[in-house]
Amino acid sequence: MACAAYSIRGHLKLAAGPGLASNHLRGGWKPSASCPVSRAWSSNVSSNAVQHVARHSHLTVRNSERWRSIPKASPEDGIAVAEGVMTVLVIGGGGREHALCYALTRSPSCQTVLCAPGNAGIAQSRDAVCISDLDISSSDAVISFCRKRGVGMVVVGPEGPLVAGLANDLVKAGIPTFGPSSEAAALEGSKDFMKRLCDKYNIPTAQYRTFTDPAKAKDYIKDQGAPIVVKADGLAAGKGVVVAMALDEAFEAIDSMMVDESFGSAGSRVVIEEYLEGEEASFFALVDGENALPLESAQDHKRVGDGDTGPNTGGMGAYSPAPIVTEELKSVIMETIITPTVKGMAAEGCKFVGVLYAGLMIEKKSGLPKLIEYNVRFGDPECQVLMMRLESDLAQVLLSACRGELGKVSLTWSPEIAMVVVMASEGYPSSYKKGTVIKNIDKAEQVSPAVKIFHAGTALAGDGNLVAVGGRVLGVTAKGKDIEEARSRAYDAVDVVHWPEGFFRRDIGWRALKQEQTANY
Repeated sequence: MACAAYSIRGHLKLAAGPGLASNHLRGGWKPSASCPVSRAWSSNVSSNAVQHVARHSHLTVRNSERWRSIPKASPEDGIAVAEGVMTVLVIGGGGREHALCYALTRSPSCQTVLCAPGNAGIAQSRDAVCISDLDISSSDAVISFCRKRGVGMVVVGPEGPLVAGLANDLVKAGIPTFGPSSEAAALEGSKDFMKRLCDKYNIPTAQYRTFTDPAKAKDYIKDQGAPIVVKADGLAAGKGVVVAMALDEAFEAIDSMMVDESFGSAGSRVVIEEYLEGEEASFFALVDGENALPLESAQDHKRVGDGDTGPNTGGMGAYSPAPIVTEELKSVIMETIITPTVKGMAAEGCKFVGVLYAGLMIEKKSGLPKLIEYNVRFGDPECQVLMMRLESDLAQVLLSACRGELGKVSLTWSPEIAMVVVMASEGYPSSYKKGTVIKNIDKAEQVSPAVKIFHAGTALAGDGNLVAVGGRVLGVTAKGKDIEEARSRAYDAVDVVHWPEGFFRRDIGWRALKQEQTANY
């Protein structure tokens, strides 16, 4: 199946007042006009924002075609791109980055995949050459490395380097980079910024208030009652959200974030939201500043325990596609959430280039989507199932985003279902032991040709054993003709992995399985 790109047409009337980017503490704007959307727009948005790459050539992306024209960098740039192929550097070292490396390695236009720092599993699987000694916190070090190694494109995986401005510096150095500027990364770096953007551009989201005073936050919670949602404003490694079903739980969250500073400065400001009832879904779109290209849908499982019990995590499993995201709903999401965001960011001078990951709630009472949060990178573990299903040349697609040419791109996906089961260290998402030995990874991958294990938190010990060094450690992923087959293959592989100190959920995909069984009844 193919997904057409969405682009932007028409004038956007802005509300009076300064832009969002320079006013993180302001709130309460009302949209001055609605933003009509269609499926075949071309941009009237100003092109004065930072461009990632000069658009000197045409690039048509098809699964079986090589590049016809690639701009060649000057010797001074130190960036060498061979005819039809290039070297790609992936920044990061988790399961998401492993999945990206896996897809890039299969891209005909990608000659070499490098990953910094990478991890032991990525290196052992030969999905990339890992550069463990590259300091990715230093833009100068990354730029120097790219010039020495002739890197033709950098793909930034995690949110930290994006918020810190790595993409800004790479683009300034003339290196094509897939990932937003630090200004645009505020969509994830500050939940208050995202909520105020929603206010200004009429993007549906939960009602909220932002607080820097814990006493006032608690007073507001008392007035609103439970259940209620408390969020740390800044980056908190996916752990800064508490869905409080009782007032005491909400008060504890306020104390933890604002008084005890459990998330450091990220929790000095909190966003308190109304509790939305419905079904969560993840929606991804590639963005080139003007055009948005939707990816296939996915749905993850945030709670740590079976039956969606226990605390939230970074994600214990996922599957794609998500039955709840129908083609009709996809159009609604694009028209009411994704496209107004792309327009709004451009209007605010924060033109977005990268992947928008929208965490959505499909409301039970209305059946319509509301935006819960934005991430400015591929989700983990959703990236794993998406990359398993993607059949297009990922390197070409991402370079098209860097060039502002997504309007020319269509994507090809496997019709199969993909599912990933996350294996985590016992104790996660709280404290856990590091250095526990994992065995039988190779045997697990031999369960079926449709099985792939992505490494998120592994390392090699001095004795050569593979050991766990993170909370979420492995993403055991499988494809199948339906959810039952994909699920069976994934869990068969999980059962082969020998890791007594690890755990996993046994019910990943239960919503899709229930819907399939109901449809076949």
